Amino acid sequence: MKDTSHHDERIAKMIFASVYPHYVTKVEKNGRTKEELHEVISWLTGYNEKDLERILQEKDTFEQFFNNCTLHPNAKQIKGVICGYRVEEITNPITRQARYLDKLVDELARGRPMEKILRQN
Repeated sequence: MKDTSHHDERIAKMIFASVYPHYVTKVEKNGRTKEELHEVISWLTGYNEKDLERILQEKDTFEQFFNNCTLHPNAKQIKGVICGYRVEEITNPITRQARYLDKLVDELARGRPMEKILRQN
């Protein structure tokens, strides 16, 4: 997939705290919990509750959010289409990681079992 620099820059500069409430709404609207969302975010990034609270308060961008985390080694197993893009074909690391998170939130909202979302064998 060929990403435009404008698209990549827009995602990198987006404030995580501005998108986070949409994640919460999406999962809760579909019968999942904020705690499950945090579990998914923690699995992908290694962030704990305190880290997440700080990130939301300090209004970190997605670039800061992903540059300061330790991505789970199984994150590369996240595949499929999200927002019209095939995740595994995205070349820009920040954009790909943001789409990983989008994909996990989507799977959570659709009722997929947590073991499968967290890529546990």
